[in-house]
Amino acid sequence: MEESITFSEVAKLVSGKLVRGEADASIVGVHTLAHAQQQHATFLANMKYKSDLLTTQAGLVFLSAKIEVPKDTSFAAMQVADPYVAFTLLQRYFHPLPRSSGIIHASAVIDETATVASHVQIDANVSIAKGVSIGSGSMIGAGCVLEEGVRIGNHCLIHPRVTLARDTQLGDRVIIQSGAVIGSDGFGFAWTGDEFLKIPQVGRVALEDDVEIGANTCIDRGAIEDTVIKAGAKLDNLIQVAHGVEIGYKTVIAGQAGIAGSTVIGNGCQMGAQSGVAGHLKLADGTIVGAKAGVIGNTKEPGMISGFPAVPHRQWLRASGMFDRLPEIWKKMRKLSDGEK
Repeated sequence: MEESITFSEVAKLVSGKLVRGEADASIVGVHTLAHAQQQHATFLANMKYKSDLLTTQAGLVFLSAKIEVPKDTSFAAMQVADPYVAFTLLQRYFHPLPRSSGIIHASAVIDETATVASHVQIDANVSIAKGVSIGSGSMIGAGCVLEEGVRIGNHCLIHPRVTLARDTQLGDRVIIQSGAVIGSDGFGFAWTGDEFLKIPQVGRVALEDDVEIGANTCIDRGAIEDTVIKAGAKLDNLIQVAHGVEIGYKTVIAGQAGIAGSTVIGNGCQMGAQSGVAGHLKLADGTIVGAKAGVIGNTKEPGMISGFPAVPHRQWLRASGMFDRLPEIWKKMRKLSDGEK
């Protein structure tokens, strides 16, 4: 049987105000504005979807105070500070994160020196090496490898087939999606003139509280100092973070981005998909890197940068707007160089 929640309970959950509809009416889930049915709640946050508000079959719609409720519609309406946040809170109500069962599968191989706290779930074929520590309520998915000296905090969720290399440190409530490799050797070699000598990578990776790492993302250990992902940072799938990088508090990075070694990304930064940052740079707090941008210099103040090499976003827009005119400009320059009027 599906779990339901009344509109009055929804209002408390999302700090909203029911402006149309019955408080004791209920819904059993959430859906998009275009595809929601009477039993669903939905939201309008992006105004390009405003036309869907006139045809939605949803039972409840989250709206900001700036949006007037259309008269010729039947849905209940709730005013909230941020419709997308309200939708997220309700989505989390119906689909909470999994909780540890406290069961350790018989096929898991756990070294006798490892410390496993209460109510930890360890699934099939997990390998846990010497000196590993796992905090209370954490979950380790099937096929994970935890190498020597790994520390995992409380209530972490490690999805299947994750590798945590030696001495990797996780804070509390860290989530790592499948296939991620945390703490692999950094890409460090010294050229002798004849061969590349591998430089021992003796630092660690430290993920602070509430960090999330996407599927198949790779984060290298430091050559000497640690690679650090600070509290609340969120990394998407297929990201490469090189050795000695520091990623700031509540920074978010989209898929296929890459950060070269020893670069410091500030707090509250955003990096778009397929963007890249060269090594030994510093990005100021609040820097926004556009998709596919290539950053080859430091930033000193918050703001958006785009293009390759990355420049302030408005400058990049002006420059890119010239591309279509280049053939015409070239013809005029040729005429001038030939002495024609």
